[in-house]
Amino acid sequence: MIINTGMRTDIPAFYSEWFINRIRAGYVLVRNSYRQDWITCYELNPNVVDCIAFCTKNPAPMLKYMEEVKPFNQYWFVTITPYGKDVEPNVPPKEKVINDFIALSEIVGINCIGWRYDPIFIDSIYTVERHISDFEEMCKKLSGYTRVCVISFIDLYEKVIRNFPQVRTVSQNERITLGKAFAEIGQRYGITVKACAEGNDLAPYGVDCNGCMTQETFEAAVGYSLDIPKKKSQRAECNCVLGTDIGAYDTCAHLCRYCYANTSRDNVIRNMRLHDPNSPFLIGNLNDGEVIHKAEQVSWISNQLSFF
Repeated sequence: MIINTGMRTDIPAFYSEWFINRIRAGYVLVRNSYRQDWITCYELNPNVVDCIAFCTKNPAPMLKYMEEVKPFNQYWFVTITPYGKDVEPNVPPKEKVINDFIALSEIVGINCIGWRYDPIFIDSIYTVERHISDFEEMCKKLSGYTRVCVISFIDLYEKVIRNFPQVRTVSQNERITLGKAFAEIGQRYGITVKACAEGNDLAPYGVDCNGCMTQETFEAAVGYSLDIPKKKSQRAECNCVLGTDIGAYDTCAHLCRYCYANTSRDNVIRNMRLHDPNSPFLIGNLNDGEVIHKAEQVSWISNQLSFF
């Protein structure tokens, strides 16, 4: 099976000590996001966890723990965008994240790390022209350290509109202009540009629209074919293997204006105060009378080597 750490929060950036404590303990407890009394225990054992998927804007806090995570297959997505503190208040400077990306790539290998340039939005500061220019500068620096860059355009979820009221939808013409330019730039630097949940509109312009965290992505990281059970995706246009997420919403202190996983800054501050790096839960602890349900976990690795 695949354990995901990054759909609800940024564990490497803010909870690396907790995560490595869970690796040492060999298990983690997770509350259902929509039913807090339903608690699942997941074994963190390389015999049943075929890959751990990380999504982060700051991998630096995890770098000192990489030797302890080495027994597990890993796939990392590191998000690097051109936005400043006006949009991503607590994300480290881009040059530092790029340097940490390179260091991480040298540890896990080029097949086990991807770059995310998303979500893309357009305004008077972050224009189409600026996106194209900044994207090429980043490609120059990341060339040879990843083969993939995933892009997506901002989705106006209710949480996003509340926390980022001036944001607007990216027009179809802007999407095509950016997709075409990014695909051409990526090709020059050996980086395939993939679209995340954007349909097939950009495929004619050289963008790979088959998904970002696909079975092929994980097979390339693991080195073996995977027999992944068929599950209905969260979104009709998504072809990704989302796995089981051990994070929690309203816990990411990056406080990005476009974030869909945080309801409010106050909720994040409150939850982070409840964080205990020694707890089996990311937030809080087990209460009296609560029942733990052990997850059914099996390896999806087949005996056939991957073509990757």
